[in-house]
Amino acid sequence: MQGCILLLCIFSKTNGFFFQTLPVHGFLETETELDPTAESQVSPVVTQKVEERKKIINGQYKCFEKMNRDQPYNKSGPYCNRTWDGWLCWDDTPAGTYTSQNCPNYFPDFDSTEKVTKYCDETGNWFRHPETNRTWSNYTLCIAHTKDKLKMAYILYYMAIVGHALSIVSLLISLAIFFYFRSLSCQRITLHKNLFCSYVLNSAFTIVNLITVVNNPKVVQRNPVRIGCKVLHFFHMYMLGCNYFWMLCEGIYLHTLIVVAVFAEEQHLHWYYLLGWGFPLVPASIHAVARKKYFDDNCWMSVDTHLLYVVHGPIMAALLVNLFFLLNIVRVLVTKLRDTHRAESNMYMKAVRATLILVPLLGIQFVIFPWRPENRLAGEIYDYIMHILMNYQGLLVATIFCFFNGEVQGTLKRQWMQYKTQWGQRRREHCSTRSTSYTATSITEVPAFMYHHDCNSEHLNGKQTEDSELVALKTGETYA
Repeated sequence: MQGCILLLCIFSKTNGFFFQTLPVHGFLETETELDPTAESQVSPVVTQKVEERKKIINGQYKCFEKMNRDQPYNKSGPYCNRTWDGWLCWDDTPAGTYTSQNCPNYFPDFDSTEKVTKYCDETGNWFRHPETNRTWSNYTLCIAHTKDKLKMAYILYYMAIVGHALSIVSLLISLAIFFYFRSLSCQRITLHKNLFCSYVLNSAFTIVNLITVVNNPKVVQRNPVRIGCKVLHFFHMYMLGCNYFWMLCEGIYLHTLIVVAVFAEEQHLHWYYLLGWGFPLVPASIHAVARKKYFDDNCWMSVDTHLLYVVHGPIMAALLVNLFFLLNIVRVLVTKLRDTHRAESNMYMKAVRATLILVPLLGIQFVIFPWRPENRLAGEIYDYIMHILMNYQGLLVATIFCFFNGEVQGTLKRQWMQYKTQWGQRRREHCSTRSTSYTATSITEVPAFMYHHDCNSEHLNGKQTEDSELVALKTGETYA
């Protein structure tokens, strides 16, 4: 999983032990008399079996090449001969010693950071398991944490779905606010709208891909007949590119505004549209054509191909450019802090804090921490942090650019106060109308001999009416 900075990489790479029956690979490993490519030892997904078989055959070929190329054992004393145990290659080993190497990466439930051990006994023979009397390599550590990894995989899977769902909801609310209030319309908000739309579409395609493809092996198995999930993969890659290139557009706009144009008002947005929506079509299309021609696996889910760099390369370039913009913006703002008067320091300090918050927004964490640590605990912590930053990024963007935006908050407060005032006025008018109607009805129904008892009531009614008119006039003055 090293180097997989994108959600599709992470889930595709671990798809085998995420959502399929875990193949229990042999704890007992023999020499070449064991066929390591037996169907009981590989995943039920056809393409995964083919890929695993290729890896094992390639490893065996390299092992035999190495054994023929290496010099004969030249030390004194008994030793175990170099051998291929069916999965790994072992060098000549002195008697009475253990030798070890990392677990192979053939199978999705193998942890390549763990160790495989093999013992050469005092007589110079490889250790044989007492139950089978066959030479035995200890692969138990390779799958010792399989259950924990499976549990973690499911947690990350549901974290991704919940995160993208929350992102979609928050982004749609933000878009509704931006489109409803015309007072918020400006170039900066226009860029925010496009960025939010790219987030919504990317999250939608991610959720569909996770539910219908990643968690559905049957769809993957019958894909050679149907191309639906490949089309979905193309749009997913395209929207992924749009997402990061609209982040780049935000970085370019902010950099131009603060550093280049020194708070200039207007920029030509058609270049931003071309970069944000148009350019990602190029790598996504090239990747689709190349994948169809050179690596046409089921649903294009495998990440064991360099063709992914067609899409991920431009994204990494965009992230590096954004990192440069971020550092330059911070440099300029800090410089302005030193040169300005104390009264203006507050404004620029807020700008610096807001810029630092943009680190996860602009995706810089993928440049700063591009590789997953090999240590198991550190790797799990890395996975959790990166999944939070990736899957909840839309929620973070909506919170920073909309919900915590002072201009948006002020607009919403004004709208709420206006609504309360109008609602209160309509309520008072309604109560006044009911009071007048009740008084008129009472006058017509009360007998004449009771009129002299209602002088105080008439006086009070007149006073109430007068007060309501005064309130209405004051309200009118407020609106004027």
